[in-house]
Amino acid sequence: MASLGLSEREQAGCRQLLELLETEELMALTDTVTNRLVHPESRQEAIHAILVYSQSVEELLKRRKVYRETIFKYLAAQGIPVPPSSEKCLLIDRVKRYWRTQLTTRASESGERKPRTESQRERQKAPRDDIRDLGKEFCHWFFELLNSQHPLGVKSDGRWGPQHFWEDARMKFCYNTLENNMEEYVGAEMVSLRLLSLVKEEYLLFNPNLHANGLKCAMSHHGLVLVAVAGTVHRDNTCLGIFEQIFGLVSCPVKENTWKVKVLSLKIVGQNALEPGMQIEKPSIKYESIQLQELYDGKELTVFEPQKF
Repeated sequence: MASLGLSEREQAGCRQLLELLETEELMALTDTVTNRLVHPESRQEAIHAILVYSQSVEELLKRRKVYRETIFKYLAAQGIPVPPSSEKCLLIDRVKRYWRTQLTTRASESGERKPRTESQRERQKAPRDDIRDLGKEFCHWFFELLNSQHPLGVKSDGRWGPQHFWEDARMKFCYNTLENNMEEYVGAEMVSLRLLSLVKEEYLLFNPNLHANGLKCAMSHHGLVLVAVAGTVHRDNTCLGIFEQIFGLVSCPVKENTWKVKVLSLKIVGQNALEPGMQIEKPSIKYESIQLQELYDGKELTVFEPQKF
């Protein structure tokens, strides 16, 4: 029998991660790890055998049957946001660092408490920064692709279409010109076509504010990435008003490093909807990141109301 190669903390963490696998996948992984020498009769027996016969965390998590998406879901369940496009090796490294941090934290709690250093505070902020970088990259891609569908827009290499949305995608579109209007669309095809018509038929162009308070991002404990962005809406050389758009992104388990839009809310307020003498303020998201996260944690996915400008 191989010697036990996982520490107590690594065993506990790997056990939690393996619980995310289906029973059939666990049994197949047991066959691989034990070279078919062990024949478990239950999930727990399978997990125990996998932990006993694994020489290291890397050896176990690099197995083909431990999917990249499974490691990502484990990190999300622990409240650790990571860029959805992260390669499997980077996710494994993040898991190892998380377990090491837990050990260090427990050790420090059992001894004298020391003030956090600046570098420690920076490391704590890093995951949030990663999510913001992801949101910024997504918005660059999305609005560049959408605006490229304008008859006079700069063409993009990408192809607009329902493939960027989940089949059951939902969209709430609120717009206020002279009166309030609200539309709802269900299905990838309908959501895709409605957004396309805004640019291709109504000749709108979206200019997102990706700086300061114009962009807020968060990740729910279930792995849903929330991206909220505000900006201005234009037609020709005229600024028509401001918009707020909130995306809910879910990873695609079939195609690696691919995320699709599950839900989105779009609100447009035209200048002519403002009271006389009022000026449009700089587009900004009034939600805090933690509020975005709370919108979805522990709830079914639903399209929510954008805040008032």
